[in-house]
Amino acid sequence: MADYLHPDRYFDPDPAQRHIARALYGQVAHLPLVCPHGHVDPRLFADPDYRFGSPTEMLLIPDHYIVRMLYSQGVAMEDMAIPRRDGGETERDHRRAWQRFADHFYLFRGTPTGLWLREELADLFDVTELLTGANAQAVYDQIDARLRSPDFAPRRLYERFNIEVLATTDAATDTLAHHQAIRDSGWPGRIVPTFRPDAVVNLDMDGWRAQIELLGQVSGIDVVDYASYIRALEQRRTVFKAMGATATDHAALSAHTDPLSAVEADAIFQRGLNGTATAADAWRFTGHMLLEMARMSVEDGLVMQVHVGSFRNHNEQVYERFGRDMGADIPVASEFTRNLRPLLNRFGNDPRFRLILFNLDETTYGRELAPLAGHYPAVKLGPPWWFFDSLGGMRRYFDLVLETAGIYNTAGFNDDTRAYPSIPARHDVWRRAAADWLAGLVVRHMVDEADAADMAQEMAYGLAKRAYNL
Repeated sequence: MADYLHPDRYFDPDPAQRHIARALYGQVAHLPLVCPHGHVDPRLFADPDYRFGSPTEMLLIPDHYIVRMLYSQGVAMEDMAIPRRDGGETERDHRRAWQRFADHFYLFRGTPTGLWLREELADLFDVTELLTGANAQAVYDQIDARLRSPDFAPRRLYERFNIEVLATTDAATDTLAHHQAIRDSGWPGRIVPTFRPDAVVNLDMDGWRAQIELLGQVSGIDVVDYASYIRALEQRRTVFKAMGATATDHAALSAHTDPLSAVEADAIFQRGLNGTATAADAWRFTGHMLLEMARMSVEDGLVMQVHVGSFRNHNEQVYERFGRDMGADIPVASEFTRNLRPLLNRFGNDPRFRLILFNLDETTYGRELAPLAGHYPAVKLGPPWWFFDSLGGMRRYFDLVLETAGIYNTAGFNDDTRAYPSIPARHDVWRRAAADWLAGLVVRHMVDEADAADMAQEMAYGLAKRAYNL
């Protein structure tokens, strides 16, 4: 491991706390990784001979954390070999793209991306010096040579990473052919799908009408009205569950929930089909469908995740050229207490229901989310998400949430990433942050070391496994 990866990294400088943190971390560092929510492509595991391609293809192109930082400093996405949706010209030489990245690697000093990348490069590729413009090509060659080795096939990395289970995120219209191929291959790795219906629920998403047609095709149900639409969604959830899914995932700008009558829902659905639905229609329909998805979760047992508070595709020019997930999503203020009340009054007390909440507005942690999770049996809090999946974000989360909700009303950690090689580094940051925070409780005599050890095990492994029924 590189010299700059200090064994006590991220621990408090106080010797007493650091000593306890080191011991707690040592007890959880090598636990299996439970990855209940993420965006790794299941194709990686369906083909036993899958290869990642170049270092640029593996580490840079799929990582919107990297892309957004470089773009903010004037580096064109075309120059980073990001493919354009309109077919426009982009950099084709991956070495040149890597060189630009290395020339700007200093931008990631102190950021979570910088921490993850340092660990990835050291642990996976034995890069034992900081990436710079001067050593960029030598590092590229070193990574490229490793990627050509059979040991860097995704299935082999799954075993090396000590992953126990990894959940992908799959559209409601996905045939799950890759998941079926994984099953048919006999490989023992556990890769499970997650039901993500946003593209057929949120009327204001591009291509909603086409997705409804696809929903009809994959479900075998002629989706012509709201009633047939609901039947098709229920059919798809059944298929996902049969393929090993334990959870659903829903993205919404707001936590707004409010029921529509069957007549109102069908009227909005019909306006969606004929292209006349308004923004207000989309808002009301999404709020209603969150209630419907909760109802379905009560019936089929799938854990319901809701991710709230991202203004998607804020930069119209980037979206037009490159599409979604290019680092142009921005957090917005959120409200949960009133918005979720209709859903929680219907289902929040039902022992068959579990709702895991994520938010990009940190001000809600102590004011709303922790009190809600600390009361409703159905509610669990997901870990700090996206912009706050960082050392500082984790520490703030622990302080704001756990005093009110306790750790047992949280869902542990998930890596929530497309960047497969970064998964161990992300879990390691969480485990170190949790060990250090718990050590702080010990030195303040709030818990003893035995309690802290139990809590560390739960935060690293047990909470996520139970929250997602894994």
